[in-house]
Amino acid sequence: MDTVKIKVQGREFEVEKNTRIIDFINSFGIQNASPILGAIVNNESRSLRHKMDEDAEIRFVDYDSSEGVSIYRRSLLFLFIKVCEEFCPSANVVVEHSINQGVFCELRNADCPVNETFRKQIEDRMRELVAEKIPFIKSKVTKEEAKKIYMSLQQPDKIGVLDSLDMDMVTIYSCGDWNDYFYGYLVPNSGYLTMFELRLYEGGFILRYPKKGDFYHLPPYYDQKKLFEIFREFKTWNRILGVENVSMLNEIVRNNKMGQYMRIAEALQEKKYAEIADKIKSDPKKKIVLIAGPSSSGKTTSSHRLAIQLMVNGINAIPIALDDYFVNRDRTPLDETGKPDFESLYAVDLELFNEHLTKLLNGEEVELPLFDFMTGTRKLTGKKLKLEENQVLIFEGIHALNEKLTESIPRENKFKIYISALTSINIDDHNSIGTSDTRLLRRMVRDYKYRGHSPERTLELWDAVRRGEEKNIFPYQEDADAMFNSAMFYEIGILKVVAEPLLREITKKSEYYPQAKKLLDFLQYFEPIESERVPENSIIREFIGGSCFQEE
Repeated sequence: MDTVKIKVQGREFEVEKNTRIIDFINSFGIQNASPILGAIVNNESRSLRHKMDEDAEIRFVDYDSSEGVSIYRRSLLFLFIKVCEEFCPSANVVVEHSINQGVFCELRNADCPVNETFRKQIEDRMRELVAEKIPFIKSKVTKEEAKKIYMSLQQPDKIGVLDSLDMDMVTIYSCGDWNDYFYGYLVPNSGYLTMFELRLYEGGFILRYPKKGDFYHLPPYYDQKKLFEIFREFKTWNRILGVENVSMLNEIVRNNKMGQYMRIAEALQEKKYAEIADKIKSDPKKKIVLIAGPSSSGKTTSSHRLAIQLMVNGINAIPIALDDYFVNRDRTPLDETGKPDFESLYAVDLELFNEHLTKLLNGEEVELPLFDFMTGTRKLTGKKLKLEENQVLIFEGIHALNEKLTESIPRENKFKIYISALTSINIDDHNSIGTSDTRLLRRMVRDYKYRGHSPERTLELWDAVRRGEEKNIFPYQEDADAMFNSAMFYEIGILKVVAEPLLREITKKSEYYPQAKKLLDFLQYFEPIESERVPENSIIREFIGGSCFQEE
């Protein structure tokens, strides 16, 4: 009998060659505090159905990791779509976007009522299939075979995606007689999907699942009405433009029509800045504008563009970056792992910031600081500022919506804006694009160009960045007076041109290789877009370079 040696969790095992990882786990009674959902085999991401045909070192992917949550979420959607097709074959299930620790999905062209009775039928059937532990079978087929399958299922959006892939064989998943294509691995069977909740919401459903690291509890539900409306607005706009998914976008690129669509997208954003400026103008009490959002949302460019629109309204707006109030790097607080927590509120010098803010509102003069990211130190610039009549201050930073930052200032004097890159197109109807993936690509390109960071350094910091967002930003987003979507439907094609070479530098020896490989696989769906036509005031310029605001 041919055998292979497997190293996992500090132990070594000898197993029969071509043993599946899931069978190995079950045979040897491997225990893990959090559900195991995938694996890293010799630094390559693999599903639990992967056959081990050589000696290997394995790291398990569990629900304590972002990738584990992605596998679970993807698998849960696979089951949900299958059941929807059972009960309403005419419906086209569209996975729209993340919200409230879940995914919002619509049933388009449905001839069945989307009501509480239907919701209960879907959820009850999903739980039946979970109890039956029906296998999710992965198989390889040619692109032509896959096209025939999706044509029979009336899913032309998937056919367009297949045309973008530079490969002869593609992966599909099946559950009984149901077939679908998903970007990434699924769990071995439906029995893994024990924790979920299905809610009716705004004519569709929210399919909710546990937070990372807390698999056995669903988080409390609270409505995110403002965030949902921003998603809906941009999804509707993209539907009107005819750019709902990657295949539609790629078709525009191939037909050399991107310039026109790019101008429309930029004009729409400019209109949004103008609308927000009008709201601020309408209330003379608003003297402090606070702009917050997760990393790489485009807060800096937004503060400048909003300032211009306020000036159009006769208000002299002064943008100030909260990042310039960072404490020196040697004073940065540490997170629970002992690493510098750059996303903590207390990475900001609150005492100095509040001193300056109070003085400015009292008509006094202050000298503005500047944080040097290369040296990790703050210095004085010699630039003096005094708040004059008919002026407002614009502060941007990840903590700007947190009342603790400006608690000495009455709420009526503040106008809060939440900004994020809320991706508005899908890969296809069943595969949405995570907003965090877009922001990670933005940050990687920016870090390389302006902060001297390698792509590996960006990936190393990303988990801490995400933890900081969950703690310091997302809990405050619904308190915003306005929300702004900084995503451009064309931007991933732009970022691809810069990010791909950087990601290819990460070799298989690196611990960040699986993440880099995942991003490279994701980028292959997009046609590259040259950046020459991107306006110099575009948010995208903040990351790829050439921004007119970086010259000021």
